Amino acid sequence: MRNDSVADPAGPLAGLDPGKSKCGLVRTDGEAQVILEASVLPPDTCFERLLEWRQQGLIHAVVMGDGTGSRAWRSRLAGQLPLHTIDERGSTLEARQRYWDLEPAQGWRRLLPEGLRQPPRDWDDVVAQLLLERWLGHPLTRRPSR
Repeated sequence: MRNDSVADPAGPLAGLDPGKSKCGLVRTDGEAQVILEASVLPPDTCFERLLEWRQQGLIHAVVMGDGTGSRAWRSRLAGQLPLHTIDERGSTLEARQRYWDLEPAQGWRRLLPEGLRQPPRDWDDVVAQLLLERWLGHPLTRRPSR
């Protein structure tokens, strides 16, 4: 499933769902088993966060989707962080289902058929998690948000 031939990096990783107006961003633990942070951010804030994480030794590489906005992000991150890309086809629909697994529907949303449910917030962070899982080849554990 990988788009690159680089061996797995050791240590914590960031997953990035690049976008022009908002980006999904997640960070794993050192064993790349658990999501420690997840957010949906404007691109400039996302870039700053990635650089902060790198400077603090909290990530060793970024795994990013190859869709919308990825070309600009590849240029932006060049020389800053090791970068790996992954095919992101179908990730948005898959992430919508995963969102409901992570945060089960509450209240009236439980009454809607799953196919009609729309998450009550942006779920680009869940897309970033799925892209990272595709690249790693295994699921990541994540605590539901409160």
